Amino acid sequence: MKKGSFKWMKSLNRTIILNKIRTEGPISRATIAKQTKLTPPTVSNLVNELIASGLVIESEQGESVGGRKPTMLIIDQTHYHIIGLDIGTKMIRAVLVDLSGSIIEKLEAPIPLSISKDSLLKLIENTITKLIHLHQDKELIGIGIGMHGVVDIETGISVYAPGLNLHEIPLKDELEERFDLHVKVDNDVRAMAFGEYWFSNGKNHDNMAVLNIGRGVGAGIILNGKLFHGEHDLAGEIGHMTIDIHGKPCSCGSYGCWETLISGPAIGREAQQLLEQGQHTILKTMAAKDGGNIDGKLVYEAALAGDQLAVEILEKTGVYIGIGLTNLIHILNSTKIIIGGGVAQAKAFILPKIKETIASKALTKQARDTEIFCSKQGVFATANGAAALVLGEIFEGEFSLGSE
Repeated sequence: MKKGSFKWMKSLNRTIILNKIRTEGPISRATIAKQTKLTPPTVSNLVNELIASGLVIESEQGESVGGRKPTMLIIDQTHYHIIGLDIGTKMIRAVLVDLSGSIIEKLEAPIPLSISKDSLLKLIENTITKLIHLHQDKELIGIGIGMHGVVDIETGISVYAPGLNLHEIPLKDELEERFDLHVKVDNDVRAMAFGEYWFSNGKNHDNMAVLNIGRGVGAGIILNGKLFHGEHDLAGEIGHMTIDIHGKPCSCGSYGCWETLISGPAIGREAQQLLEQGQHTILKTMAAKDGGNIDGKLVYEAALAGDQLAVEILEKTGVYIGIGLTNLIHILNSTKIIIGGGVAQAKAFILPKIKETIASKALTKQARDTEIFCSKQGVFATANGAAALVLGEIFEGEFSLGSE
């Protein structure tokens, strides 16, 4: 695979111009100069650099306002490509995308139950290599990684991956050395959030939150168009917000965390407890076919089959999600909240209760009217968002890009 170079340089004006073309193209050089207050020669010189780099192309002629028709500029969405990785607890999901976020290729690689740091790095490298071999004609400029657990975004180190019981995985250094490409690493939920913001549902919403509800619960927060990490990269650990001080024990050591009420495992435990109390449900028969295990997915399938107990469990989950989201709305006052993860698949049962709960508990009409909906990105949302992390650096950071 061909590679485009990616290095930092102080070029704020270039970044302003590039992002103006991305967000408002087709746009002329004259319009850019007028809107950015940059001089026409500065705009012309920097646009020429961007054209030479392959990021920008000239398209059709614009309307004349007296004189020669201006040449319009747009981003060349298909010149460069990025690999995005979602490293979860059981699976690595990988995508190859162009600059618009369109997925060219996607792969999945299961993670063994017990794995070492070296073995995980090897599995990641093999997955990337497979993508590269499938598309050797594509020019690659970076690799984005959404890693579950605690991540040091400055060093690109996975500090602690609880689902794998691994510490201090040097993702950025190892992969940059192996592939000679820029690597950007962040937490998986933050990556998913940035992807939602960058590619689709977040357009024109600079303040939003994305909630991931699966085996655990986390949030990615966008403030003023930027990912919010907090002082020590802990922002978004909303699953460990206490909802019931006398509640069930949580994996974090506390009690009554939001995660103990709305996660996939929590839904399964609730169903199991009600089943043991003698509640009438088809879950017992369904679980017998699945080795006796009841999880959130099985509850959802039972609800789809019309089981009233399963429906009530999911609706109750929707109420608890709504309570937590009301708290989030009162803290952040974001314009939009998107719900993703496995539990979001049950949106037909949980979303109405979420909205009803917010409508009854939020302080103001504006808070009650906060947009709430479930993600449409599917299981590759985090991988796609990881690729968006690299795009965010290209279009909003300070960079230099060109062929080597």
